[in-house]
Amino acid sequence: MTVKAIPQGHHSLTPYLIVQDGAAAIDFYQRAFGAEVTLRMDMPGGSLAHAELKIGDSPLMLSEENPQWQTQSPKTLGGTPLSLMLYLPDVDSAFAKAIAAGATELMPLKDQFYGDRSGTVLDPFGHQWTLGTHIEDVGHEELQRRMAAMFQ
Repeated sequence: MTVKAIPQGHHSLTPYLIVQDGAAAIDFYQRAFGAEVTLRMDMPGGSLAHAELKIGDSPLMLSEENPQWQTQSPKTLGGTPLSLMLYLPDVDSAFAKAIAAGATELMPLKDQFYGDRSGTVLDPFGHQWTLGTHIEDVGHEELQRRMAAMFQ
């Protein structure tokens, strides 16, 4: 039996989030995005060493910040340099669910020029999530025209 280079159920690229309070983060991601826990390993004392979640068809890994591992959360750093994009079948209900679970709205939902209906939230752990539903296929030339019109 040959071991696969990319484990079953994973993609080539998997986000790995660092958080404060891993148990609370898992709870939030379950309530806000319907995450399913596929693996959880706790440290002695109860802090989260590593967890693997599945949101839709995509894996998400997370752990608590740990000075020994040189990992820091957005809360410790004072912000995050990246945003996660999460496509969902019904962005309006998903956005409302995320807000109800404790996320903060950063950009309200709206139909975007590039063919998505999307908005952005900040989770309670400092990570930005853009939630979207693709509503229109836009060709490259039309996309360029719409973007140029937006800047006029």
